[in-house]
Amino acid sequence: MLTLATTTPGEPEIFASLQGEGASMGRPVAFVRLSRCNLACTWCDTAYTWRFTGDNRPHRDGLAFERQANQVVLDEAEVAARIMALGQDRLVITGGEPLLQGAALARMVALLQGMSVEIETNGTVAPHPALDPLVSQYNISPKLKHSGNPVESAQIPERLAEWSQKPQAWFKFVVATPEDLSEVLGLIEAHALPRHRTFVMPEGTDSETLRTRERWLAPLALQHGLRLSDRMHIHLYGDTRGT
Repeated sequence: MLTLATTTPGEPEIFASLQGEGASMGRPVAFVRLSRCNLACTWCDTAYTWRFTGDNRPHRDGLAFERQANQVVLDEAEVAARIMALGQDRLVITGGEPLLQGAALARMVALLQGMSVEIETNGTVAPHPALDPLVSQYNISPKLKHSGNPVESAQIPERLAEWSQKPQAWFKFVVATPEDLSEVLGLIEAHALPRHRTFVMPEGTDSETLRTRERWLAPLALQHGLRLSDRMHIHLYGDTRGT
């Protein structure tokens, strides 16, 4: 069984859209968003996947979500059938933290036909051995200090070292201020992350904030040999579910 986020109560967040970030930006894909996360970013734009009533981990909006309305549990075969019905040739699995459900994900992905798979992950959880061979691309987003997570929880050295050796691994750092670049560069050097597969991306959930931050982030990316990622879906659809 898989635990998914919802678009409306009882309706799983499974949809077709354009990938908005990273190496596959602009590509038509199917999305499935899973619920639950082991981290708690203060700026998280999908807090409805983890900040349920009674969870006091800090978030800048201070909102709490009712678990029953924002979570649904489905059989892996049903999830696979819903994904296949979207008619796409690529699936993006996002969250929350998808790799917390690695074994169930492996069973679901094995049922897909003719689809390549990419997974969005915070990089703190090792991929399940049955899932790993089925994944074409990992989008790894280690959380910086400004996320509000303890560094020892968000930046696990052995995990980052393992990810850096995977040819299907791409790295994406969410940046809020120019000062965050020094932390990004330190992690690149400490864990031998490949710069040609490393993106910096502005933090923001509206077009004005993203464009403002991209103006100072773009020259820094050029200076340090890093890729720049936009958040295209925000410009197209706003900060909404199922997009």
